[in-house]
Amino acid sequence: MSKGGKSDQEDGEENMVAWLVGLNTLKIQPFKLPPLGPHDVRVGMKAVGICGSDVHFFKIVHPAYLCFKLPDNVSLEEGALCQPLSVAVHACRRGNISPETNVLVMGAGSIGLVTLLAARAFGAPRIVTVDVDGNRLSVAKELGADGVVEVSTNMQDIPKEVETICNVMGAKVDVSFDCAGLSKTMSTALSVTRAGGKVCLVGLGHNEMTVPLTPAAAREVDVIGVFRYKNTWPLCIELLRSGKIDVKPLITHRFGFSQKEIEEAFETSAGGGNAIKVMFNL
Repeated sequence: MSKGGKSDQEDGEENMVAWLVGLNTLKIQPFKLPPLGPHDVRVGMKAVGICGSDVHFFKIVHPAYLCFKLPDNVSLEEGALCQPLSVAVHACRRGNISPETNVLVMGAGSIGLVTLLAARAFGAPRIVTVDVDGNRLSVAKELGADGVVEVSTNMQDIPKEVETICNVMGAKVDVSFDCAGLSKTMSTALSVTRAGGKVCLVGLGHNEMTVPLTPAAAREVDVIGVFRYKNTWPLCIELLRSGKIDVKPLITHRFGFSQKEIEEAFETSAGGGNAIKVMFNL
């Protein structure tokens, strides 16, 4: 504490941060840290990943009980990936994934890939991943997908692609995860899922979609919404600690914290291609 009972933070302690100062313009500038309350903690960031929702910026003070200590065998980079993993764990809970559940994952981006990992950790015996990108499907295969199917963006191809997915699965699809949130991916998921099965909408791509809802309803296919996560961090940390889930292969690019590197990192993340998870090391 400084003189007068004020904390060092109240006296103007600063930290360097990457500010969004304009459209697609990031600059590293000093930031005056807010004072801590009697029950607050300040987290020192050492590794942080770029999330798809980073176009939104929020400023809020969180209570200390929301902090979770990482086990000694879980790296800071792995800890940073608890956030996307939490989305997948919440999705698997919503879909009631178990050793009796054959799973289809539509989309092999970062969320689709962690959903694959989480579904396997929940005991799913067979998992097939679908995407338009062959490179990402190769990663899905390396992460343990039992089968992969490369598809097009053409709605007219859905019937033949559904047949291919069924053949690759070799069994009925009990639960499908749409991790893209597009009319085609949702239509495919609704068409391929067995009667009485579930389709979990994880990716929120478009506000409106055109999908074959009536045929799915006639087969009593349940559509389940998935929005972010809740009460998932302890389980995610335990899955990482125990080795049941290895998220390290998802990190494809690493950058430091300089003006040039933060610009390059966001360009890499937005560019798609071989980038899956882009990580800053501070």
